[in-house]
Amino acid sequence: MTETPYELFGGEPAVRALCARFYALMDTLPEAKAVRAAHPPSLARAEEKLFEYLTGWLGGPPLYTDQYGHPRLRMRHFVAEIGSPEIEGWLLCFRQAWDEIVPPSPVADQVMERVVSLAWHMANKDG
Repeated sequence: MTETPYELFGGEPAVRALCARFYALMDTLPEAKAVRAAHPPSLARAEEKLFEYLTGWLGGPPLYTDQYGHPRLRMRHFVAEIGSPEIEGWLLCFRQAWDEIVPPSPVADQVMERVVSLAWHMANKDG
């Protein structure tokens, strides 16, 4: 049986570390100002939801879908205006956290390509 990306990257500890680092970067990098402004003052709930989502998306337990049903990511993100500044800031934080937590591999590169596509799919405003 082939290992999932979730297993290859280190399972729950790695996904938790990735999400924690991602939101720490969002809270501190000036280039993430636009995406940070689209979030509530506390990032704790967003961090937990990202952990739940990524766990299942990477092939681990379906934590997010078990709790909330189908992700409908684009629909759920309509509450925030998302354009290039938000997406670029989000990707900057995610890529940096990813590079720090996930060991380089062809699978990691493939997953990151999907993350980039998904991030740009979230756009709901021009600019």
